[in-house]
Amino acid sequence: MKKTGILRAMKLCRDYDRMNREDREVLRKHRLEELTAYARENSPFFRELYRDVPADFDLSDLPVTDKRQLMEHWDEWVCDRKLKLADAEEFMKDPSNIGGLLGGRYMILTTSGSTGSPLVAAVDPTANSVMGAVSAVRSFARRQDMRSFMKRGAKSMAVFADGGFYLGNSSIRRRLKSMPWRKRQMAVSSALYPIEEIVRALNEFQPAMLGGYPSNLELLIDEARAGRLDISPVIIMTGGEHLSDGLRKELSETFSCYVQTAYSCTEGGTVACECENRHFHVNDDWVIVEPVDENDEPVSDGVLSDHILLTNLFNYTQPFIRYVVTDRVIMHHESCGCGRISPWIELEGRTDDVTVFMGSGREVKIAPLSIYAVLKEVHSLRRFQVLVYGGNRVEMRIEEKPGEDRSEAFEEAARCLEEYLLSQGTDPVKITLSEEPPRQHPNSGKFKHIVNMSMEENARS
Repeated sequence: MKKTGILRAMKLCRDYDRMNREDREVLRKHRLEELTAYARENSPFFRELYRDVPADFDLSDLPVTDKRQLMEHWDEWVCDRKLKLADAEEFMKDPSNIGGLLGGRYMILTTSGSTGSPLVAAVDPTANSVMGAVSAVRSFARRQDMRSFMKRGAKSMAVFADGGFYLGNSSIRRRLKSMPWRKRQMAVSSALYPIEEIVRALNEFQPAMLGGYPSNLELLIDEARAGRLDISPVIIMTGGEHLSDGLRKELSETFSCYVQTAYSCTEGGTVACECENRHFHVNDDWVIVEPVDENDEPVSDGVLSDHILLTNLFNYTQPFIRYVVTDRVIMHHESCGCGRISPWIELEGRTDDVTVFMGSGREVKIAPLSIYAVLKEVHSLRRFQVLVYGGNRVEMRIEEKPGEDRSEAFEEAARCLEEYLLSQGTDPVKITLSEEPPRQHPNSGKFKHIVNMSMEENARS
């Protein structure tokens, strides 16, 4: 794929939206063939992996890839032979590099690790343009919300964990660094701040669009109802976590605006955009989504998958081809009342829990991503899982990195977590080290970093 700026990428999106099904299929096939040919030629990893793949292949002929496999071969996987994982990891040690460019070219991202450990991704300018174009052209479910947003000066503010190299946070930081004048239109408030500081920032900025992870936005409802938060967004955009029907309704009623979400991931950008019918329409000009069972065999429409295989058709620097993403979806190809003809999915979603602590006789709610962001910076940890019980009790399951002392890793993690919780106004917290390692949920197979044990116990009773 030749170098593409955001204006051309937006035109490509609009052109695709006007195509019929047959022309769309031809374009997707062409893009897949171009991507695999480039990967074979420029990635030693894919050259070996595709050694026995015929020239005239079907998608199902290509081997499945996963996070662990690709991270173990990172330097051989990427198609720019000058890119090295060690350089990316060194780059990420400096938080001021968030939204910056490694080597003046690559935005570096890391996943939130929904299967337990993060992936490091390199995003080239063309990939960044495509992700921005999809957001610009397709993100609004309703045209009236876009018009209202523009009339209000296109001012948007997101509540993110702003200390990490995550997709949402890094994308905003990238735009602000490349276009400083947009600071009047775009801002981020750190989810790690005390709620009072987040409220103050939102009141001062007065966003027309409020964005963030659902669990972070949930904490703003009480602030608005108490009159401390006084904003009037015309649209709320959530992402990164499952948005429940109950929370969607609460946010809409509290802020008197439309609430929508999207399905995004670091490996594929915005995979699917929500329409008015709350169907996630796959951006299938840029990504291929294959719902499969536990054996990577395709499942039929209407059947809940065990996971998906994702193929990113626009990232040539770091190809994701038939890549395992652990989200469970139900695929649909029947018509949607919104008029879009792209397939749509139902999404089970990610399910880390909002936790509740006590502080000065009142409940203090903490969003899960805030706890994750704090512990993510404890570099002696390879994986972790935080179990929160009543009475301000926390049990921590950890897996330390090779060569690290387990006790010292726990002590550092416990200190960082306790300092953060106290900064949020909680009473002292008792943190203990579990003998068990981090583990996935026995039924869903999903990995939760943050588990509200009171919710788990209520669900079982």
